[in-house]
Amino acid sequence: MSIDVEQLQSDLMAEIATADLDALEAIRVKALGKQGAITGLLKTLGGMSPEERQVQGPAIQGLRAAVADAIAARKAALEAEALDAKLATEKLDMTLPVSTGPQGSVHPVSQVMDELAEIFADLGFAVATGPEIEDDWHNFTALNIPETHPARAMHDTFYFPDEKDGKKMLLRTHTSPVQIRTMMNQSPPIRIIAPGRTYRSDSDATHTPMFHQVEGLVIDRGIHMGHLKWTLETFVKAYFERDDIVLRLRPSFFPFTEPSAEVDVGFTWVKGRRVIGGDPAAGNGGWMEILGSGMVHPKVIAACGLDPEEWQGFAFGCGIDRLAMLKYGMDDLRAFFDGDLRWLRHYGFAALDVPTLSGGVGA
Repeated sequence: MSIDVEQLQSDLMAEIATADLDALEAIRVKALGKQGAITGLLKTLGGMSPEERQVQGPAIQGLRAAVADAIAARKAALEAEALDAKLATEKLDMTLPVSTGPQGSVHPVSQVMDELAEIFADLGFAVATGPEIEDDWHNFTALNIPETHPARAMHDTFYFPDEKDGKKMLLRTHTSPVQIRTMMNQSPPIRIIAPGRTYRSDSDATHTPMFHQVEGLVIDRGIHMGHLKWTLETFVKAYFERDDIVLRLRPSFFPFTEPSAEVDVGFTWVKGRRVIGGDPAAGNGGWMEILGSGMVHPKVIAACGLDPEEWQGFAFGCGIDRLAMLKYGMDDLRAFFDGDLRWLRHYGFAALDVPTLSGGVGA
């Protein structure tokens, strides 16, 4: 038996030393497979006496281990040789264009938020934020909105159960509470915009229960409507990247501003589509409402602990989603929140292209 084991090992080692990958697999099956020679020797151990098994067992197990190690070593050497040969013959042309893999895109709302931040930063405005779960005082009372105002009704506002102390909590219906918190926590002069999510119980092609809004606030001495009009004209020109923007301010009413004005922008018809810009008086266009504005009501200034005799200001607000629709030609607000990748690939932005006052106006 010992001679058979030694001879078998010698023969197998000689075959392994000269085998290629295909022949190596054949040797493995012939020696270690279910019907292999070494497997057959292992099966004979059961019929041996204890004394024979004590002698032959280690020899056969040693043969099995030696052959398995030799096959693994030869296989590793052959694979390394094949890889070296492949690397020696293959070349990578570094001048070829790189194939682009799957890429994400910037959502139009995020794009417009970045545009607004850039534009108003050039005007000296900072970005302010606040909680989306607000209390009744910051969202309504401090903004001079009376208890009987329809905006406080359950069908318009998402309310939470009252707090233990009776405080009413809700999802903010506008970003105006950020203005209140800023006036209470920051000394004038104040120049901020407050972009963010807001919530109202409404849903159709132009309204969603959650939408995005940006509001602006300036508090300083000697502020008047002229400052407001210039700021809005400069902003709209930069945002739509046109110098021929015409604005119209119409008297309106908001509880938190006095006087108040709705702001319309002129548009013209181009190939059956409304395009922001141009003078509606030319006969090929009209007016479109884009935002509300006004001088901050003295009661609002006083509610924030400031003297309305010393400090004046203006405020304005508009929907970010609506701004995106007007600039980039979208017709259904609900698509902004559907999560449809086809829509995002069509309207999304591969890279930020943010207009500023220095580079965007008139581009």
